[in-house]
Amino acid sequence: SSSRSKRGSTSTHNSSRKGSSVLSVQQKSRKELVLEKLREQLIKAKAFTIKKTLEVYIPIRQFFYNLIHPEYSAVTDVYVLMFLADTVDFIIIVFGFWAFGKHSAAADITSSLSEDQVPEAFLVMVLIQFGTMVVDRALYLRKTVMGKVIFQVILVFGIHFWMFFILPGVTDRRFSQNTVAQLWYFVKCIYFGLSAYQIRCGYPTRVLGNFLTKSYNYVNLFLFQGFRLVPFLTELRAVMDWVWTDTTLSLSSWICVEDIYAHIFVLKCWRESEKRYPQPRGQKKKKVVKYGMGGMIVMLLICIVWFPLLFMSLIKSVAGVVNRPLDVSITITLGGFQPVFTMSAQQTHLKTPSSSDYNAFLKSYTNTPAALQALEAFAYEDVTIANLEGDSSSLWTISPPSRKKLIEDLRISKEFQITIAWNIRRNATLGAKDEDALDKHTVQLDNATQSELINLLNGTLKKPVKIENAIPCFIKAPSNSNAKPIEALYEDGKYRSITLTLEKKEIDAMEVEWWTVNMSRPERGIPAENMNGIVLYVFSNKVSPPSLGFLAGYGIMGLYASVVLVIGKFVREFFSGISHSIMFEELPNVDRILKLCTDIFLVRETGELELEEDLYAKLIFLYRSPETMIKWTREKTH
Repeated sequence: SSSRSKRGSTSTHNSSRKGSSVLSVQQKSRKELVLEKLREQLIKAKAFTIKKTLEVYIPIRQFFYNLIHPEYSAVTDVYVLMFLADTVDFIIIVFGFWAFGKHSAAADITSSLSEDQVPEAFLVMVLIQFGTMVVDRALYLRKTVMGKVIFQVILVFGIHFWMFFILPGVTDRRFSQNTVAQLWYFVKCIYFGLSAYQIRCGYPTRVLGNFLTKSYNYVNLFLFQGFRLVPFLTELRAVMDWVWTDTTLSLSSWICVEDIYAHIFVLKCWRESEKRYPQPRGQKKKKVVKYGMGGMIVMLLICIVWFPLLFMSLIKSVAGVVNRPLDVSITITLGGFQPVFTMSAQQTHLKTPSSSDYNAFLKSYTNTPAALQALEAFAYEDVTIANLEGDSSSLWTISPPSRKKLIEDLRISKEFQITIAWNIRRNATLGAKDEDALDKHTVQLDNATQSELINLLNGTLKKPVKIENAIPCFIKAPSNSNAKPIEALYEDGKYRSITLTLEKKEIDAMEVEWWTVNMSRPERGIPAENMNGIVLYVFSNKVSPPSLGFLAGYGIMGLYASVVLVIGKFVREFFSGISHSIMFEELPNVDRILKLCTDIFLVRETGELELEEDLYAKLIFLYRSPETMIKWTREKTH
């Protein structure tokens, strides 16, 4: 019974423990039910996200892996076409840069560069385009398909973001309204297609020489020579190739091999042309060849020699622009004192004579050959009649001490001078070398004239004072700053006389003074409107058009020094020093040397760098040994 009671108590205790545990489970599920469900949902969401990400990532990864590691691909080389597409884009940027700026729609690159200003839009676009061309060359030489893929992705996203988002905001023009940008984008899309094709097929395992040296004909020859004439292109290509190609050669040795290969290729083209068009022995050259090529060279040399004279003559007589004066001014000074007379003529006071008046003026010099010779280069539209009023435009405000000193100098000086200066201002934008053309004439006064001026200054003389041989009325205004009188138009070499009068007037209880000047009219002058004051006849030389001003500005002697002599130096190099290069120019057969150069390229690409050194040493020894060179370049005997 005692054992039965113990079992009963034990079962009662166990049942109570089970009840309490069930109760605790029920209490825990109520508190954490929401958290457990949320945790389960997060785990499911994480698994779903990972699954979807892998579904997207694995195909993309497999796509790029298949691109870089294809099972089979016909290796091709479209780098030349990609380079041409980039070159076209570069040209579009240079000649249509205004389409990539906001306020440059009416500008052109030449006017901006002539003012030493580089537009920011032009600079950024050119540097980016040039930088992509350099990177593309580096990837091509390293044959890095992975790098090409990354570069392609960056370019695609970057250029589309630039073209459709940034550029419209910069230019305030939608892409559909920007024709130049559309053309640039079209060529760039061609580049993207070529790049994608290059990535799909893979880079070639061997890059041997220039693509223009694959055939030996006139087309490849002239294209290759033109390629080498582009400034810095050959040098930049050689240095970049040396930087991104595995080699044991130094930079100087690399350039030496490139130069030898280029020279041998040119010789090979000429030898092939001689085989296609052989010249029979003992037969003289045909007249078509002699007069065709030789005659053209003779005409070219003659044109170069006489180019400055022909250019300066035709540019002004045929396409010259009349540069009429905008302002003609006269200043008269007594000794070194304040000017006594200042006057200028502008706008309506500057007239052009009629054709009949100018022809009558020429006829008056029929018996004066020197005058006709001086006027031969001028037409009626080149002449300007400047009518200057006789009253000075400024008051004579000389101080009493200076006035006293002037009278004293006139009384005691035996070499007192009066100076007449003139200034002719033109439109500098039309091509004149200087905006102002000026000169002066000095007259030595005699004692009688000095005495009359003293009396005029003291107020004891009322009549005008006459000064002989004072002012030249016919003035030549060339494009430079020297406005000299035309001496052949003056009788006995004497200029026109003038009369000086000192006018006085009291204004507001204050006496003011000014000078009046009148000039005697020339007997053979062109009729002028006013008969008082001063009349100047300005003969203006025609100037070259602004578009050709960069050449005409040098002048005849400048063109000879800067153009003819420089061209003559280069021409002389073709006609002299030939004897020093006979050993390397007159090679009958260059096939073995050409093969040696291509072998150097081949072993370099295959990684046989020790063999590259040996072949380079063999090439250098060949050029150092005339006897070996003769053996290597003999014609093949069958």
